[in-house]
Amino acid sequence: MLIQATCMTISELQERAEADRDVRYARRKKIRAIDQLINDFEMLNLAEEVDVPGELRHRANRFIVAAAHPLVKRPCDEIPIADWMEALYDLQDTLMLPSEDDLD
Repeated sequence: MLIQATCMTISELQERAEADRDVRYARRKKIRAIDQLINDFEMLNLAEEVDVPGELRHRANRFIVAAAHPLVKRPCDEIPIADWMEALYDLQDTLMLPSEDDLD
């Protein structure tokens, strides 16, 4: 009986550790994707471009919408590069800060 209980506990701990790893991996992957978007916007900014290509707007907007960022209320084609970057930095910051779940 004790061995079965120990095995169950070990199994539960392994499942929890795997789930935690999956969450951390997903967060890192999202941070990297946002970082790439920020870099793409920075390249446009350095080239003194004003228009944001539709594909880049679409990729950035997916993150903005998913996070319910206030920028989502504005028409995408009217958002300047600096505002896109600021919103993406905001999202990235929230992902880098530990959530309450991480502290358990």
